[in-house]
Amino acid sequence: MRTLLATGWARTLAGQLFAIAIALALGSVIILLIDESPVRVFVTLMRGAFGDSEKIAGTLLQTTPILICGIAACIGLRGGMFNVGIEGQLFLGGFAAAWVGFAFSLPPVLHVLAAMALAVVAGAAWVAIPAFFRVRFGTNEVVSTILANYIATLLTSYFTIFLFKRPGGWSETPPILESAYLPELFSFSRLNLGLLIGLALAIVTAAFFRWTSAGYAVTMVGSAPKFAEYGGIDVRRVGFGVLLVSGAVGGLAGGVETLGVHHRFMEGFAPGFGFDGLIAALLANGSPVGTIFTALFFGALRAGSLLLEVDTTASREIITVIQALIILAVSADLIMRRRGDRTGERRWKF
Repeated sequence: MRTLLATGWARTLAGQLFAIAIALALGSVIILLIDESPVRVFVTLMRGAFGDSEKIAGTLLQTTPILICGIAACIGLRGGMFNVGIEGQLFLGGFAAAWVGFAFSLPPVLHVLAAMALAVVAGAAWVAIPAFFRVRFGTNEVVSTILANYIATLLTSYFTIFLFKRPGGWSETPPILESAYLPELFSFSRLNLGLLIGLALAIVTAAFFRWTSAGYAVTMVGSAPKFAEYGGIDVRRVGFGVLLVSGAVGGLAGGVETLGVHHRFMEGFAPGFGFDGLIAALLANGSPVGTIFTALFFGALRAGSLLLEVDTTASREIITVIQALIILAVSADLIMRRRGDRTGERRWKF
């Protein structure tokens, strides 16, 4: 049994690595087409991401929201739910945390906890409607959650511009009070306690799925819902709870970004982190611990791209192209594994 399990994990890992290799190879072809050296571009990316202590801290800063969003995606994927609305939940959570941060004066630790709590509630509340329609009417959560992203972005923009705009400033809220700041880990960087929160969340989530009966129930609902139902598990209730928890973690990511980095909410304050987190979770095959490394990979791409336009003729947008190629390659791998599943029961195979 252990040999079969190890073989399955080895095949999955090989498939994911092969997908990345294909994406990087195609990216290299595109770089050649713009008359630039792929080796020079990738070396520049590495230097921009890991060149010195400040650059490493910058990479970890970019990794933090991607990691937390990735854990949110892992929770949904493990329960058979594809929560594509993490970006919107992140925005709502970020705004909720900012509101608590500038509207209330509380003791330091209590202020942070209150802001984080409302961010979690906002993320869960935002996904509650798609979750209800999913379990009650069988509505596809991919469509409903991705549409909710646009509403969340526009709604928070409206709040920021028309209701809570800082007087005389840009399209942003007033700054939060210092009592709501997340502690910074280093004096030379904005890297903050959010990184440790993300790492702890990944480990706790992995332990939950590995060693608890509730985690086993979630896994069974995601992998074999009919079998889980025959075993007495309330599939609808578990599915609803999985989406709520996934949304709550997405809201937490927004709270961390607001309280630890920007100290206010602004339009487009965290563009693409939710989608990057989802890609990181897919690349890690839904493994919370594996998402730590895939999130670091995407964080390094983001941080390293800042040096591209300085030392090469390549644009930073080449990173977006590489990410898109990774999505295509990983999606192809998932489809191939889905077709190879003879049970025909799994919606998402993780």
